[in-house]
Amino acid sequence: MQSSHQDSGFTVRLADPEAPQDAAGSAARRSFAQRRRNRHGRGLRGELMLPTLPAYRTRSDRFDELVMDSAQRLHDIWGKPLDGVRFAVDEIPPNLEQLVADGSPPPMGCYTPATEDEGPMITLYRRVVEQGCPVKEELQDLVHDVVVEHTAEMLGVAPETLDPVYRRRY
Repeated sequence: MQSSHQDSGFTVRLADPEAPQDAAGSAARRSFAQRRRNRHGRGLRGELMLPTLPAYRTRSDRFDELVMDSAQRLHDIWGKPLDGVRFAVDEIPPNLEQLVADGSPPPMGCYTPATEDEGPMITLYRRVVEQGCPVKEELQDLVHDVVVEHTAEMLGVAPETLDPVYRRRY
């Protein structure tokens, strides 16, 4: 609440009696979350989505888990040769516009050899893999096939020898 007098330019600002005071007696600033309440003054009662519900995780989170499950499965089979391999997920390939202009299909993933600073990296392109999967239930199989193919490329072996259940799906 403000009171002002036009002649002298004098302004009085009344302090909110419920506002917290700092050491000097002036009202301390509260964060937005502390100030925000719904119209009944109760605020948010809890999480909007429980962790046990499917919508709690985003599509990107679920895709990341599929990639990590596939990488773990290969590591359980092969062990030591896959130590230090990094698996990454990008949304789209870096040169997608040029690939579309040329009429060539976009890659679902890529293998980057090791450098002196970092180990080898296998990258999957989430949007391309999701669009390449005709049925949502087969997404896990397609992700695993892409991981197997690029891991086989890295190790210099055929994908069928890397994982016995591999079959080319795309």
